[in-house]
Amino acid sequence: MHKKVIPASLADIVDYQKDAVVSKTIIEKTAGTVTVFAFDMGQGLSEHTAPFDALVQILDGEVEIRISGEPFHLKTGEIVIMPAHEPHALKSVTRFKMLLTMIKS
Repeated sequence: MHKKVIPASLADIVDYQKDAVVSKTIIEKTAGTVTVFAFDMGQGLSEHTAPFDALVQILDGEVEIRISGEPFHLKTGEIVIMPAHEPHALKSVTRFKMLLTMIKS
């Protein structure tokens, strides 16, 4: 039996919430995950590492992503790969939405 397929705009999957980060995982498999995030202005993620490569695609707005201390200013439509085991952090420039694809294998 096939799952029901419902077309959607990625940017519409999550809504902005005041002073919050909102996320919704849309695929969760052994091989990896795909999650949509919405960050309100002033929100971000402190520096951390992940054991897997991750692809970030900006769906709306602007963000500064630091990877191993190097800043990358990304806006709607742009992507960056955050390599496994490299420290990275995110800081909103405007409120923004992103698609995070984490590949585990």
